[in-house]
Amino acid sequence: MKLLDALVEQRISAAAARGEFDNLPGAGEPLEFDDDALVPDEVRVANRIMKNAGFVPPAVEHLRALRDLQHEAGSTGDPASSRKLQAKMLALDMALESLRGSSTVVPLEYRRRIAERLSERLSENERNAGFEATAK
Repeated sequence: MKLLDALVEQRISAAAARGEFDNLPGAGEPLEFDDDALVPDEVRVANRIMKNAGFVPPAVEHLRALRDLQHEAGSTGDPASSRKLQAKMLALDMALESLRGSSTVVPLEYRRRIAERLSERLSENERNAGFEATAK
């Protein structure tokens, strides 16, 4: 596949050198990303109104928070902090699943129990950390 990629890149570079991409319609203009041709008109209008009002759908907020937590978890060296962040990520993931309305391989009841156990362990670790701090 790399050979094909290299060939395509070579041909594109040769065409650009010959000037075949000069004077194309829309050259030098910003790309238009609001093309919702496949979205029904009434939904497109509603989306534009919400976007102009600064509304961010809950799923997008959850995805942003999840990305931030993943970045934070990757940069922390503290195991207790890492477990806390993992519990938060699990909660966000479960919230996203509920927003999607789709079923997953792991049943909801089982995921709820996992979240409870993680929460219990976090509480225990926080109590133990407090005990260790007072013992010093």
